[in-house]
This record gives sequence, structure tokens and C-alpha cells, in this order.
Amino acid sequence: MPSSNPPSHRRVCAFRQGALAAGLRPLLALIPVALSLVAPAVQAQKGSARMFGSVVNRATQGPIPGTQIVNVGDGRVVTSDSLGYYQFPNLHAGIVRFSIRAPGFPVAILTVALANGERMERDIELDSTPATVGETAQELPAVAVEAPASLGRRYVDFERRKMQGRGQYVTRAEIEANGSSTLQDAVRNLRGVNLDCVGTGCAIRMARAPMRCLPEYVVDERVDNIFGPTVPIRDIEAIEVYTGPSEVPGEFAGRNAGCGVVVIWTRSGPPRRRRD
Repeated sequence: MPSSNPPSHRRVCAFRQGALAAGLRPLLALIPVALSLVAPAVQAQKGSARMFGSVVNRATQGPIPGTQIVNVGDGRVVTSDSLGYYQFPNLHAGIVRFSIRAPGFPVAILTVALANGERMERDIELDSTPATVGETAQELPAVAVEAPASLGRRYVDFERRKMQGRGQYVTRAEIEANGSSTLQDAVRNLRGVNLDCVGTGCAIRMARAPMRCLPEYVVDERVDNIFGPTVPIRDIEAIEVYTGPSEVPGEFAGRNAGCGVVVIWTRSGPPRRRRD
């Protein structure tokens, strides 16, 4: 049957469809570009830490398969396998809380402190005794949560390096507990640290330092070998001591690492830069 639409009408429809398709082509071409921009952003949100281990029954030490470990912060879930083994990747550094759920056991809460890139092995023991089954949540022993919570946000690098444990670390609480009156007093009893005292002053030297050279001082993330040895003890919030190249972290390795490094964190922090 011949079309009831006149040729002119069919030409108009065809023109409109072609124009619509032509208008969509630039937008369709942008989809791969948009996806390429979104993917790195999503990837950047992932953390670099990882926690793994086994979930076991505290009474029998047998594995608990099918346990759900829930990251309270972002809602992600991993489930233990038939041997009770679990692995939780892409965790952010800092304090992380998990909710542990397994059939026949009360809900448990686990709190851990993670550093960037850390691989923490943590076995989880759940208790199914009648005294705990009726409770709403069972608090598991926390893991290293005291150190990250001891100082403020400005000291995140101090906390990270302290968790790695390559050097020796002194906090204000320890300085006050020991009654130290100077920076030198505060580090006097640390392993591998010597004091050369002449008259009323003492200089810090590392036992392994070649030619008795003086350590480098970093004050509030800036090298300062003049002010560093004389920072008043009342202004010091934390101290890091690295006695030789094998201890010095990568961020300080390019400096005079062979003589050791003393990192000082003050209460006031570095002066703020003026805005132009």
C-alpha cells in the first residue's frame, strides 16, 4: 500500500532525524573522555592500606566461614571464606572501625589504626558464650589506636612514621613525665644517642656518626641546624630521632643522613605564609 504521507513530509522527517543524529554525535564522542576522567578520580579515592587474617571462634579456635566484615566508614563488606580467611583491601590511613557479623555470634566492633601502605595481619576472635550472645555489640580489643589519637592533624607524618617504628619517638607527655629541661635531656636515654657536654651546653651526637659529625635538625618540616639544637623544651610537642642511614625515612634520606636526623615538632608550627 502506498504511503499516505506526501514526499515533502517524508523529506522533512528524514531531515529532522538526520539533524538529531548529527547533534548527538559530539555528545556521544565525549562519553569515553568523561569516563577516562572519572576513573582516575575513583581510583584516587581508594586507600593504600590492607588488613587480612582469619576469623575464629574464641572457645574452639575453629574458623568461622561466611563472616561479614563491614567498614563502618564507607559501608564496604568482605566475607570470610570456607577457612575463615578474609582480606580487606584499599583502606585509608587513620582510625578505621569495622562491624563484624557472623551467624550465631553477637555483632562485634573492631577498631584499628592504619598507616599509608600498611599491610596489617589481624585475626578476629568472636565469642559465642551465652553471656555475650544477648548483647547488642561485642567490643573487640582495639589495635594501636592510642598513637594516632594522641596528637592533632598537623602531626599526621609524625604518627605515620611512629607506627612504622624505624626511629625513636618522644611525645610531650613523656617529656613532662621525665622532667626534661632541654631537648638534649629529652633524648639523653635513647638508644644510640650520645651527648657531648662542654661547660654548660651539650651537643647531640649519634654513636654511629662518622667523624663525630652533628646530626641534621628538622624543625616543623624545615631544615634548621641553627635553631634546632636550641628549641626551648616548653615549645616542643614531639621529637623523632634517627641515628643512622638505615633508620632515616625516605623524606630525609637526601640530607646528611649518615650523621643522623633529629626531627622536632613545636606547638606553634611553622609560620603561616602571607597571601599575595
